[in-house]
Amino acid sequence: MLPKKEHPKEKTKLHPRNKHRERYDFKELIKSCPELEQYVELNDYNDESIDFFDAEAVKTLNKALLKHFYAVNYWEIPQNYLCPPIPGRADYIHYAADLLGNLNNGKIPTGEKITCLDIGVGANCVYPIIGNKEYGWNFIGTEIDSVAVDSANKIIDMNAQLKEKIEIRLQQNPKDILYGVLKKDERIDISFCNPPFHASLEEAQAGTLRKLSNLKGKKITTASLNFGGKNNELWCKGGEIGFVRDMIRQSKQFSESVFWFTTSISKQSNLNAIYQELEKANAIEVKTIPMGQGNKTSRIVAWTFKTKEEQQKWVKEKW
Repeated sequence: MLPKKEHPKEKTKLHPRNKHRERYDFKELIKSCPELEQYVELNDYNDESIDFFDAEAVKTLNKALLKHFYAVNYWEIPQNYLCPPIPGRADYIHYAADLLGNLNNGKIPTGEKITCLDIGVGANCVYPIIGNKEYGWNFIGTEIDSVAVDSANKIIDMNAQLKEKIEIRLQQNPKDILYGVLKKDERIDISFCNPPFHASLEEAQAGTLRKLSNLKGKKITTASLNFGGKNNELWCKGGEIGFVRDMIRQSKQFSESVFWFTTSISKQSNLNAIYQELEKANAIEVKTIPMGQGNKTSRIVAWTFKTKEEQQKWVKEKW
């Protein structure tokens, strides 16, 4: 047994309103989700934990977190689909809320008057779950994978509080991001997106091996699917940068109906190319919001085509 680790009381890199700043209280989580108990054990430091290499353990931890903090009684995802880290997803939601609040004299707009768009909602439906619970927002989730659509719809159907609040739409054309799923007259306050990181399957597998090696503290040579992720969730032609460039180009056509477009960007080296694309598209305002989870630093890039006057008008009329 290694000497007990001294852990900071709070994960201060997470957003101040994030419910996951404290270390996981496994006793409380097990009360909410008894099936988690079978996966909780003492680690080398004599701390309660789970084996993050075990896909079922990771999924059950997510279930427990969603039940305990977000009142979600049913949450299942098909095998091998992305099982996202809940604290990081919550961070994105809270920073987006701040972005809206800054335009509203510091008051975050809440309730169903706010409509969000989640591009690539996934089988897990996590952004809409957190955004609806924390701020009462409505969501439209888009997805190119019909299995993921069915899974997200089942989560909504099995949790009464999510019905009528989240609508999932199948994107028929994988080359399109906004066309075909967004109606011209719909008014969206903010969009969310976690683009596929990688440009190829090989790159995605190498990324998974890096992630697992970091987790284990030693070189791992065979990829385990504990984080899950179907091909279209992990990679696409052109990778993160290609996807976001396409999104920026299409966003110009929806400049009237969407207030803020946002996307997470995992690779800092992609930022300059993204800023150039935004300049080309004549975005009026661009913001970069840093996020930090554990050892990983990520960021949100947000842009709007609305002038200050148009922004004020939107806030006044809609919020």
